[in-house]
Amino acid sequence: MKKYFKILVVLGIISTVAACSPNSKLDKLKEKRASLKVELVDIEGKIKAMDTAKVVMLPFVESMAAEVGVFKHKITVQGDIETDKQAMIVAEASGLIKSILVKEGQKVSKGQVLARIDTEILASNIKELQTQLDFAEYNLEKQNQLVSRGVGTEFELKSAKNQVAGLRSQLNTVQTQSAKTIVRAPYSGVVDEIVTHEGEMATAQSPILRLVNNQEMRVTGNISEHYFRTVKEGTNVEVFVPTLKDTFLLQISSVGNYINPTNRTFRVKADIKDNNMLLPNMLAEMHITDLVLDSAIIVPSVALLKTQQNESYIFVLKKDGDNYKASQVMVDLISQYQGKAAVSVLSKEIKAGDLIVSAGGRGISDGDVVRIEKR
Repeated sequence: MKKYFKILVVLGIISTVAACSPNSKLDKLKEKRASLKVELVDIEGKIKAMDTAKVVMLPFVESMAAEVGVFKHKITVQGDIETDKQAMIVAEASGLIKSILVKEGQKVSKGQVLARIDTEILASNIKELQTQLDFAEYNLEKQNQLVSRGVGTEFELKSAKNQVAGLRSQLNTVQTQSAKTIVRAPYSGVVDEIVTHEGEMATAQSPILRLVNNQEMRVTGNISEHYFRTVKEGTNVEVFVPTLKDTFLLQISSVGNYINPTNRTFRVKADIKDNNMLLPNMLAEMHITDLVLDSAIIVPSVALLKTQQNESYIFVLKKDGDNYKASQVMVDLISQYQGKAAVSVLSKEIKAGDLIVSAGGRGISDGDVVRIEKR
């Protein structure tokens, strides 16, 4: 500013001197004045620029790229690992445990003898009944002969027949009871636990050992009825077992046809074949894929905004010099999972790689110029 005033003073002096000086001196002063005027114009321009300059503060936003590809939605529920072939084998007859023929951890086959209960009393009863039956059959034979010769009566013959039939029935019952003193494996498996010992007294239905077959198992879970139409047999499911820190890829093998009125869920089951790692009653997480979109527009879930009419929209960023211009695009939300949303575009267009405003969108409007904050 001081220089500016000095130039004005000099110009004033030159003008005064020029009015009363010779022509040669006047020409020099005119040249000087012209030079100073040019400098003055330059200085005034700079002053004006400094006085009128405004600093434009553009809003900052964060962005993520849109994708076009496969979108999957999954349901996560608590699961239980089960097996149908896990049973406590019990005695079917009362008596003394005569022998246990297996050990814990031993593999057994279906029908294999596991234990025997003392049959001494039953054997004696069988022998006695067999003797009585032999005599009754002999007596029946004689009665038939007498009747054929006209000596015997019809009543005596019928009594002999009834006696034979009754003894045969009794003998069959005792023999059946005797067969139940032999404890057999109902299916192939592994002896997990023996709960009684030789010499102990067993009664009907008292436990003897636990037999488990873990080769064929299943994982079951209860799913909200909201997903009943999307979860079907054959639906893919990832089963994560925290104990093993391992994941198994299975398919839904059975879908329940009953809604539990208490928690509004239905039951699903996925079979596990040739298992050699899992144990019954282990906990599991079931991640069930209930929706697959082969070619979906995928944007960050945090990018979705709502209008006052509850309509969904996002901001797409277009390059504008060194900055970006925000363009509002109306969308319809199809589904979202793990921070990503599948949408259908209702206005304009979204392509793979387009930058989407993921943070800061609430403070801008359609057409605003913004800067991208780099993190």
